Amino acid sequence: MKNDDKASISLKKIICITVVLIFLLGIGVMAGNVKVNSVKIVLASGYEMNVLTTKTNIKEILDENHIILLENEKVTPNEDEELSDNKTIIISKDTEEVVISSEVETSENVSVEEVLEENYSKIVEKIVKEKVKIPYETITKDVSTGSGTTQNSVVQDGVDGEKEVTYKVKYQNDKEIEKVEISSKVIKEPIDKIIEVRTRQVTSRSSRTATSNPALTASTTLAKKVADITPEVVTFNTSAYCPCVSCCGKSNGITASGAPACAWYTVAAGSAYPMGTVIYIPYFKDEPNGGWFVVQDRGGAISSSKLDIFMNTHGEALQFGRRDLECYVYVF
Repeated sequence: MKNDDKASISLKKIICITVVLIFLLGIGVMAGNVKVNSVKIVLASGYEMNVLTTKTNIKEILDENHIILLENEKVTPNEDEELSDNKTIIISKDTEEVVISSEVETSENVSVEEVLEENYSKIVEKIVKEKVKIPYETITKDVSTGSGTTQNSVVQDGVDGEKEVTYKVKYQNDKEIEKVEISSKVIKEPIDKIIEVRTRQVTSRSSRTATSNPALTASTTLAKKVADITPEVVTFNTSAYCPCVSCCGKSNGITASGAPACAWYTVAAGSAYPMGTVIYIPYFKDEPNGGWFVVQDRGGAISSSKLDIFMNTHGEALQFGRRDLECYVYVF
């Protein structure tokens, strides 16, 4: 009886050991069948990350990597789908169209060392300053008069401006992955190019002795000064200028006569008219000076048939343009 008991106990031990071995063998087989995938996750910002996972459900993979979708974001494939053959998950804005590459890169072709190196490579952030050109604009103004032929004249050359832009740039493996503008500062403002469309002028000088003297009915100081002189009536091709460098080549406002230029007083005329010559222009009879001017200046482009009227600003000069005006000339 004792021998039978011993035999029964030995049999139970054998059975128990066999069950344990089968259980352990089953776990080993299951572990051998678990596949580790290398998955690429592309975030909405464009940043790419590679992760190792044994999961295949999209939502589980995102949860495992602590990735939460925002309200305006979507994921491809959908959260409830399984991982596709290309092992890629793309997160995009809800309005973006997502195209997944048809190229399939299996985990068998990627070594663990390559995945770890790409996934955990250090991201370097730098502050970068760049100088950017600000293109000038071209402004065309039509100051032509009448129905004659016209010509374009550049009255101001255009010059590009420049600004300094500061960016925050992120690099991974020496590759730029993100670039954000932080600030910008204008170093030099651009200068517009100004083109005037003018009536083509035929230069000719015509003059005659006036039949009446406007100075006799005017009350200005200049009119009284020339009341006893019979004027000559001349048609001048008239333009305007201001004290800027573009008009005068200098900006001190000093005329060729040595006197400071004065709006509604100073004109530039050709050498045929001495300094101090008084000129009455009926076109300006309603202006502050009543239309009375004094020759105080010269100019390289001012001939005996042309007249240049001094004005306070460049804008006023451009607006006046060029026109033929009848003038009464009083030469001492």
